[in-house]
Amino acid sequence: MKAPDLLPPSDTMYRALVNRDSSFEGIFFVGVRTTGIFCRPTCTAKKPARQNVDFFATPSEALHGGYRPCLRCNPMDPDKRPPKLIERLRAEVERAPDGRVTDKELAALSIDPSTARRQFKRHYGMTFQAYHRARRMGLALREVQRGRSVDEAQNGSGFESASGFRDAFARIFGEPPTMAKKQGGLYAERIETPLGAMLAIADDEGLRLLEFVDRRAMERELSILRRRLQTNVVPGQHRHLDAIRWQLADYFSGKNLEFDIPLAPVGSPFQLRAWKILRSIPLGETRSYSWMAKQLGDVAMRRAVGRANGENMICIIIPCHRVIRADGTLCGYGGGLWRKKWLLDHEQKWKKVAA
Repeated sequence: MKAPDLLPPSDTMYRALVNRDSSFEGIFFVGVRTTGIFCRPTCTAKKPARQNVDFFATPSEALHGGYRPCLRCNPMDPDKRPPKLIERLRAEVERAPDGRVTDKELAALSIDPSTARRQFKRHYGMTFQAYHRARRMGLALREVQRGRSVDEAQNGSGFESASGFRDAFARIFGEPPTMAKKQGGLYAERIETPLGAMLAIADDEGLRLLEFVDRRAMERELSILRRRLQTNVVPGQHRHLDAIRWQLADYFSGKNLEFDIPLAPVGSPFQLRAWKILRSIPLGETRSYSWMAKQLGDVAMRRAVGRANGENMICIIIPCHRVIRADGTLCGYGGGLWRKKWLLDHEQKWKKVAA
């Protein structure tokens, strides 16, 4: 997967949308907040007001933004309509707001599960499970970004029923929105970056999590935080979230690549030691897994180091992307190797500029 380019200016994209400018096909996708649907720039549907749209570089970002594909312009299928089987699978996703469509349920619909998965992967380049996870995660995270009331959240979620939205929210964050607002705990914010949306979670102790929202391990990591800290995650404002939003903007712009936000990672003693060593790797440089194992006192611990790096919940700031194979090749990054390469190139470029 290629890293998405920076999008054109919002005014340019909105003008292209209004004019149905075909030269912008594939450049951006537009999410309509009032309908919960995302479209191609040339969609023939009635054009939304400027304040009711979000722009995305890829369909995956739109899905993780909480939007479902438009049935009129088929933004995930620019050249042709999807096969009937895939249309049925997508319809089943919309009818299963808690994020579960089991093989047994597919079989009851006379759909062979293995055939369904194979065709979905071939057509979209992503698995059926990944698509379903993106919808579930997007619907929950959409309201984390806005922090609106439960009724407003449900109305904009793409679900016809309040129970559907509550199921999706609870699946990700552990409690229905109403209970979450009453109890407090960990505060979450969705942050847009040039590499896709990220989720930041913090409390008074510091930043607990910073991850790209399409990371497969996201739901498991949220579960670990809730269980170990014995609290829940709620949409909300916090001084550490404000700080990381601005510091990420400086990092990606090249203005300042250093972070000074308090960190409060949750992990085992071994993981915390490994993550401390990660933070000692200088900006613009890389180290090997063997080097990390040696710092931990046993050169045979390379696999354990790899696992600890993979379980790091605070990416970029705890820079597991700076660890590569001894032969200099890239490997093992939960956000995708394309992001790992981008981050390394970005840091090396700005280190040279600063020098």
